[in-house]
This record gives sequence, C-alpha cells and structure tokens, in this order.
Amino acid sequence: MVQVEAFQGLRYDLAHVGSLSDVVAPPYDVIDPVFQNQLYEAHPANVIRLILNREEPGDETGDEKYERAARYLKQWQREGVLSAESHAAVYVYHQEFSYAGQTFVRKGFMCRMQLEKLGEGNVYPHEETHSAAKVDRLKLFNATRANLSQIFGIYADPENQAQSILEQAIVGKTPLEATDHLGVVHRLWVVDDLETIGKLQGSMADKAMFIADGHHRYETACNYQQQLRESGELTVTHPANCVMTMCVSMNDDGMIVLPTHRLFKGLPAYDSASLISKIESDFDTEVVGTGRELASSVWEQIEVNDAQDTVGLYCPVDETWVLATLNTNGLEKLAEVARDRTDDWQGLGVSILHRLLVETCLGHDSLPKPKYMHLVQEVIDSLEAGVDDDDEPFGLAALVMPATLEHIRVISKNDERMPAKSTYFYPKLLSGLVINSLE
Repeated sequence: MVQVEAFQGLRYDLAHVGSLSDVVAPPYDVIDPVFQNQLYEAHPANVIRLILNREEPGDETGDEKYERAARYLKQWQREGVLSAESHAAVYVYHQEFSYAGQTFVRKGFMCRMQLEKLGEGNVYPHEETHSAAKVDRLKLFNATRANLSQIFGIYADPENQAQSILEQAIVGKTPLEATDHLGVVHRLWVVDDLETIGKLQGSMADKAMFIADGHHRYETACNYQQQLRESGELTVTHPANCVMTMCVSMNDDGMIVLPTHRLFKGLPAYDSASLISKIESDFDTEVVGTGRELASSVWEQIEVNDAQDTVGLYCPVDETWVLATLNTNGLEKLAEVARDRTDDWQGLGVSILHRLLVETCLGHDSLPKPKYMHLVQEVIDSLEAGVDDDDEPFGLAALVMPATLEHIRVISKNDERMPAKSTYFYPKLLSGLVINSLE
C-alpha cells in the first residue's frame, strides 16, 4: 500500500523572518493577482515568490518567473532564511478554524509519500486535471527542484490510529504557529523520533490514499520523476520518487467538505417559467419564491435533507428560486446520457446538475467556466452585483450539494473522476511551512 517516510524539510528561520504568518501563503491556485501583490508586500521572503512568482517588466518569454523563483530559493538557503532540518522528520499539522458557528481542529501530518502511477497502485485521484496547469507546475519543478507545496491526501482510518501515534508524541511540546488571511490558525510540530516514525509507517502500511487537493501537483511530480528516469538521473533513493503530502484521516473530526455553488455565464438569462418548461419532464419542480435573499432558506432545505438529487436554481429575469428534484424519468435519462459512468458517479449532485440539467435539458454543453462560490452569502452578493468580474452577466445560479468523503472513496476506487469542483476542502493548506527539496 502507500509508503510514507520522514524527510529533512526546509523551514523558515524565525530569527530571520520574524513572524511565520508573514511568509506563508495559501495554494497558488486560489491566489488572484490582487492577493498575489498583497503577499509580495507582506514580507520580502514570502513564499509567494516561490510558488507563484509574478511577471516583471522586461520579461520576454514568460518563463523568467520560474528562474526567479529558483534564485530566491537558493538565495534564501545561502542566507539562512531557509534551513534544512537537522534530522529526517514528519511534521504534525493542525488547523483550527470556525465554520457555521462551530470551532474545528483538523489534524494531520506532512511526510514524503512514494509516488505511484495513478490507476496502477493505491493512490487515487477524484478530479480531472488540465494540461496547462501541469505544464506550469513542471516548469517550476524543473527550475526549483523542490516540492514547494504539499498535496492533500486523505485515508480511511476509523479509529484515527495513525494520527494518535503522533498526537502522543507532541504532548507538552510547543508548536510553530501562523495565522492566515482568513483567521485560520495553523500549528506545526517537528517529530524526528525514530521509534514514533516507525510506528507511524507501520500504521499507514495498509492504507490507500485519496488525493483531496493538489491533483495537478501530484501528476506533475509523476511527470518530473519520469523525466529524470528518461534522462538517467533517477536512482532508487532519489527524492523525486516521492512527493510531499499532508495526510489526514477521513474520520478526523475536522474534515469538512464545503459545497461549490455555481453562477453560470454564457447562456441566456432564464425566467422561472421558461426554466421549468425545459426541465419539468426530468425534475419535480417547486417555486420557492422571489428575492436573492431566499438563497439561505433554499440551501437550508437542500442541506438538511442531504439531497444530492435536488438543486436550487435562481432565475435572474424574475428573481425567482426553483427547487428541482430528479424524478424517475430524469433518472432514466441520466442513465442514458451518462451511460459511460457508474451509478455512483450519476448519483452526485454536480453530475446531475451538469450532465443532465444544464447540458441535456437546457442544451448548453460548452459554457465558459462558471463562477464558483462556497458560502451562500457569496452567492447572494454576486447575484446582487448581477455580473462577474469581467462584466459578463449571470444567466442562472445553482446551489448544489458537495460530494462526500464516501463518494470520493467509492468513485475513486471505480477509477472515475468527478466533475470539476465537486468538493472544496476547507481550510486550505498553507504553503511555506515546509519545503521538500528534490536535490
């Protein structure tokens, strides 16, 4: 099964940088240009200069930013801003956060995980990837020769035995601490005790790993490994045989999966009567009422019923919310139009929304990427604005349930991948807590 191991991570020296909060950043793919500039200004050694170096005046090819990232990494090591751990370690990582009025702590650990070709081992993806993102990340791999950010892996462990081994090892020890821009508190402990690491490896030896976040980085790590193999540089002990991974039990009390609601663009604005006329043969419909603020009560009804087969739809022309629930005819039609997919995949709310309702019933199969939001208030605010950041109007909004952890396990085991943005794991992992050198 999956093999995990300790490694000598590169970490910021607080004597050089001061506060850890000033030099860390969320994953590169959730950082827009405005936030990128804010992180640049936060500290001259902020990890943003490594994970998402910005283009500068005078750049000609667009690849200069990767070389700048590599130079910063080398420079910071020379200056002692970053230094390698004295012994191979695993890193216990807690994230304390609030959601829906409750406080949670998600507990996991960072390690190196042996790479396996997806579909041939015990590491399973659950979402599709895009070639452009992998080209970008491979250029960064080649320039920096490092895992600058960890992938996020989840595994089944009903008794949380693996994490318990580490929790016992950190009792009474003071962690490193950083607070991100959303107020999430991140705590890190270094565990280099050989006996503890051995017990952890034994506990993880029978586990399969499911990629929760970081699919592009995992596939890029595999591409980088293959590149070194073809060039003759890869040895059995080369660090490129592994990828830095945050491992979290699916059974951890802090594992929260948030929904990803959609505001669709590139289609005509719908009124409720027109929408219902197009979907009523495949969905039982209920007009809930008018007003953007009804989004909260619509979502509450879907969430309380845990209804993957129900979506909430907002029609901007008459400002009306419609609840649409898959009926028997729709179930049969979905089985036909998605006959290349398993029943598990067809049962996902996002699959029902995209494959049946939007593509089949409404006839829109090549829309631009929707605007994605995770909080209902974000949906209300965006509907109030009426247009996206590029001034393109929204023709339809949809509230939809996220895939569950069990969906991820089952559908991944089926060698299927879910539609884009089927899940949103909150909070995001920080980049800059630990870096894994591939040299």
